[in-house]
Amino acid sequence: MSQMTERGCRCGQVQMRLHKAPLVVAECHCTSCRAASERLQRLPDGQDVTAGNGGTPYVLYRKDRVEIIAGRGQLASFVLGPERTTRRVVATCCNTPMFLEFNGGHWLSLYRSLWPAEAAPALDLRTMVGDRVETTPLKGDVPAGALATTGFFARLLGAWIAMGFKVPKIDLGGRQIAVE
Repeated sequence: MSQMTERGCRCGQVQMRLHKAPLVVAECHCTSCRAASERLQRLPDGQDVTAGNGGTPYVLYRKDRVEIIAGRGQLASFVLGPERTTRRVVATCCNTPMFLEFNGGHWLSLYRSLWPAEAAPALDLRTMVGDRVETTPLKGDVPAGALATTGFFARLLGAWIAMGFKVPKIDLGGRQIAVE
């Protein structure tokens, strides 16, 4: 049986079809994710994509299992600086953060905020917790730290092997936006 999910931006102009289950649901606490989340929130009608603990939750899918079915022309990317290659992608019609893409990565990190709270996939782990600036301790509900990050990368490697080491391209036509 084939599992399929559709997610879209807040106004509905951008739609994606996700095939099968996600690789992992992770909450990232790295400095870059925090900085990007702050910038995204400052967009007109921007939304907070962070968890209450300062981390940014993502639902990771293999790129070959993500299909943009409507609104590709509404998508634009931004990077945190001229030397950075990781791009965040936003639906410019309503400034909905859609996903993060690592240069050369075979997966997309979709913002978990694309799911309604009651349908959001459960968190599997937290990564980059050593970068946290918050002093409130994290809940012990999911693995976090170096061992969790090792398992996270093992899942990504397993997916890449299953994909035949391919790295599909997500073409946005070069559209970029400035997010200060």
